[in-house]
Amino acid sequence: MASRNLPLVLASTSSYRRTLLARLGVPFTWIAPGVDEAAAKATASAPDALASLLARAKAAAVARGQPDAVVIGSDQVVAVDGLVLDKPGDRERAIAQLQRLRARSHRLITAVAIAHPGGWCEFACEAVLHMRPLDDPEILRYVDRDQPFDCAGSYKLEQLGIALFDAIATDDHTTITGLPLRQLAQALRGLGFAIP
Repeated sequence: MASRNLPLVLASTSSYRRTLLARLGVPFTWIAPGVDEAAAKATASAPDALASLLARAKAAAVARGQPDAVVIGSDQVVAVDGLVLDKPGDRERAIAQLQRLRARSHRLITAVAIAHPGGWCEFACEAVLHMRPLDDPEILRYVDRDQPFDCAGSYKLEQLGIALFDAIATDDHTTITGLPLRQLAQALRGLGFAIP
């Protein structure tokens, strides 16, 4: 399918995802998807399924109003012990999440759904991160410095959050910041976008 002349739309309000997508050098716009994430979380039982469900819901919501566009939806889920950690929203919850994650490994799943006039393209990428055995003063210093209140797992790996980890295993580090560019570039090239 040749999509060179179709507009590319990111179904997201995330500044992180906009910055990542801009790295591919393809012009795009972004639209807030307006998806009720709480309702979706009530229907998905596994972290992987939840990430995929939310990515598809975001792309579908925007694609309804943009039927002749290529629409990218994405969502990210942090899972530990099979439980999903939401964006903390405030300092106290961020501290609690980091206390739960310290000295342990957890999974970060980023799902992508691309709606286009010919159908769908979907994939998910995963990272496994092992956090250092942080003490409470380290956690407090980190939270006050990076203020990761809008980040699943309560860390910003692209900032000081990198110092929280002993090991990170993933095929693509952009998976962690919200949009796996290596696989996304491959998918967009398959849809006819000129990405070197």
